[in-house]
Amino acid sequence: VQLQASGGGLVQTGGSLRLSCVVSGTTFNYAMSWHRQAPGKRREWIGVISEEGTTKYADFVRGRFTISRDNARKTLYLDINSLKPEDTSVYYCAENGYGLRSNPHYWGQGTLVTVSS
Repeated sequence: VQLQASGGGLVQTGGSLRLSCVVSGTTFNYAMSWHRQAPGKRREWIGVISEEGTTKYADFVRGRFTISRDNARKTLYLDINSLKPEDTSVYYCAENGYGLRSNPHYWGQGTLVTVSS
């Protein structure tokens, strides 16, 4: 299973980004999740989307992050709005098991998002 994340870059505060994660070598019939890791901090969970498209998010998301998926394209998305400097992180996608409570089994390489103030 391979996961290729893209879409990161340098963005100004208040801006928006769409991150993509193309998955190969799998049926894509699993829950998928996004995580991030800021410099010097532990990796944190952002949210998960089930095989059917149901989502669950971490409390800090507060409506600024949206996870979606295109099963036909085997692609996972993360839309981020109203970006803040504290959102600066490497963002990782992961393929989980079945259901919202499943854990990540495979990880992408990450894509760096830098938010300037």
